[in-house]
Amino acid sequence: MIYSGLYEEELDIICGELDLSSMKGKSILITGCSGLIGSAIVDILIHANRVKNADINIYLAALTEEELSERFAPFWGQEYLHYVPYNALKPVDFEFKADYLIHAASNAHPAAYAKEPVETLLANVTGLKELLDYARRSDSKRILYISSSEVYGQKEHSEKPYSENDYGFVDLLNPRACYPSGKRAAETLCAAYTAEYNVDTVIVRPGHIYGPTMTRFDSRAASQFARDAAAGKNIVMKSAGTQLRSYCYGADCASAILTVLLKGASAQAYNISNRDSIVSIRQLAEAFAASAGCMVEFETASDQEQHSYNMMDNSSLTSDKLEALGWKAKFSLEEGARRTIELLREQIVK
Repeated sequence: MIYSGLYEEELDIICGELDLSSMKGKSILITGCSGLIGSAIVDILIHANRVKNADINIYLAALTEEELSERFAPFWGQEYLHYVPYNALKPVDFEFKADYLIHAASNAHPAAYAKEPVETLLANVTGLKELLDYARRSDSKRILYISSSEVYGQKEHSEKPYSENDYGFVDLLNPRACYPSGKRAAETLCAAYTAEYNVDTVIVRPGHIYGPTMTRFDSRAASQFARDAAAGKNIVMKSAGTQLRSYCYGADCASAILTVLLKGASAQAYNISNRDSIVSIRQLAEAFAASAGCMVEFETASDQEQHSYNMMDNSSLTSDKLEALGWKAKFSLEEGARRTIELLREQIVK
């Protein structure tokens, strides 16, 4: 990430809206902290420490220190940043106490689901269980689990956005169900730990998130569109793009997660959706194309690509429950697309 004036402005906007005063002097552990969502959360917390004297200790859990030192290079070595070796498929035995935990570690894009369905499911279920047990032992204040809009499955009348109590069909014997099934089981595990062990849990269900904090390996359609457009290529779509999605810019998603962490009700789930960015995949592609000055083209998807696709024709989400906590999206689809393209181009130039 290039911490340019444009990105600093973005972080200023988010930190100006968030009240992180209750986290002052506290510690937070974040898994999946180099991913699209996790790294955006870390950037906000680092910025809060720098400009608002937030005094938050940030524990970054990842496989290797190298990936983190590269991602957060300008701030690596700061006393408030701590690297923690972590593998979501293995037991944890941390020697420190984290007041707050955010579990964002999981395969989160179609190519990974198709290649590693077992690991995708286990990182969400057994990986979360390890963190819940740690939170219980350490008497942590709260653990937040990042779920997904895919928990809703498919319902017969799918033209309306999903609210938090809407659930439809998931084909359990389709290996692609490793992702929604793992997320569903993990959510129940959160509720169970709260009920049986009094571990304070809270859940968020992001819709489709995009932004410049994507990794280079991210195979989600929005990430592919943005990378190609930023590189001066035309955007290639492998379907008609009629599926309806709730899109949300990465910085907005990160601010929503921190809002729920601090204000959400225990053992409750909250959709993350920008009510003004519920559009089709094709409309998203067109927004990136307009920002980058390129075209949208269409090709036939391979069988392997089709097997990895989201099974939901409509995964739009309501945002009323989240907004009741005082959250509101700051970046429109057009503004989010523009920022994504400009910030990715800065990285390409580097």
